[in-house]
Amino acid sequence: MKKIISGKVREVYDLEDGRMVIVTTDRISAFDVILPTMITDKGKVLNALANFWFDYTKDIVKNHMISSDLKDMPAEFQKPEFEGRTILVKKLKMIPYEVIVRGYMFGSMYEAYKKGEPFLGHKFDKEYKQAEKLDEPIVTPSTKAAEGHDINVTLQYMKDDLGEELGTKIEQAALAIYKKCYEHAKANGIIIADTKFEFGLDENGELVLGDEVLTPDSSRFWDASKYEVGGSPASYDKQFVRDWLKEHNLAGDPNIKEIPADVVAKTAAIYKECQTRICHK
Repeated sequence: MKKIISGKVREVYDLEDGRMVIVTTDRISAFDVILPTMITDKGKVLNALANFWFDYTKDIVKNHMISSDLKDMPAEFQKPEFEGRTILVKKLKMIPYEVIVRGYMFGSMYEAYKKGEPFLGHKFDKEYKQAEKLDEPIVTPSTKAAEGHDINVTLQYMKDDLGEELGTKIEQAALAIYKKCYEHAKANGIIIADTKFEFGLDENGELVLGDEVLTPDSSRFWDASKYEVGGSPASYDKQFVRDWLKEHNLAGDPNIKEIPADVVAKTAAIYKECQTRICHK
């Protein structure tokens, strides 16, 4: 068993038998810097949310989950510190794209729209305000860069690269997952404005959903009770930490020493509330 990835948040171990163990830590990153202070139980929240959504969407597309029970894992993981943050998954041949689904006019898409430019191949015929819901969600992939930043590309670029059939399958799966999960979250007071998915192929060449799914780290979650068109809605994610960093001129500073306890507590509470709202049928 060897550790093959130590990411911003996750540690991935290869069991070298077609399976992997993924441990979700309490680390948090902002502005491309892993911060020195852990956010209490953040890893458990992300893990619980992803596991909930994997189960909720398994009728749409298969996913990589095998078990979240430590008893099914090697002895090294059968310890209290791994409880609630560790999953056993099927190893996939990952597709080298992040598949972003956007349901609202926001962020870089809104910036392009304001200039009257198409956004990654998408043209908008009607007038939109910031944070307004799109008539239909759109898919805008990005390449997964080993070094440096991912590059946003058009959906057609991905289809040309992967083949029309596989590219279309990925597009349809991503939209179907987003739409089903959007309705569940909305009924529980959370708007999923946008999110990213990662897919792979199993040993039979079948499409499988992998990595994490619909967590506050991979999505833009807005509080539906505070949502208003025309502004920047309150979000359930690391925005609170990002705002604190910006306020103190520490955004992107790799030498930051620590995050204050009150900022950690508030951020942990925001993540926890997100889990509490979503993780019930």
